Amino acid sequence: MSDMQDYKSSLSNAESRKFETFSYLPAMNADQTRKQIQYIVNKGWNPSIEHTEPENASGSYWYMWKLPMFGETNVDTILAELENCHAAHPNNHVRLLGLDNYAQCAGASMVIYRGKTV
Repeated sequence: MSDMQDYKSSLSNAESRKFETFSYLPAMNADQTRKQIQYIVNKGWNPSIEHTEPENASGSYWYMWKLPMFGETNVDTILAELENCHAAHPNNHVRLLGLDNYAQCAGASMVIYRGKTV
């Protein structure tokens, strides 16, 4: 266990905050993001997009961007909606959820765009 790393994150330093599992890894490039979305589609999960202001990101409530994309299997369509949400709310964090109908929970959740911090 001595190889465990402490991530120095705090509420007072917005740049240090971690959100979801992928926040602890280097930023994903476009191809890696596409593969994660394809994984959600392959699992049969429903994509859902949410956004919030960076200062509210640690809360449990994020704003829903439209309705979940029930049955959507086209990765380009999902990417386009992520970009539309980001364009409409450029200062907000934008995350993608993969909603699992069977387990009735989010099977995947990742921040795709990080908002501007003040």
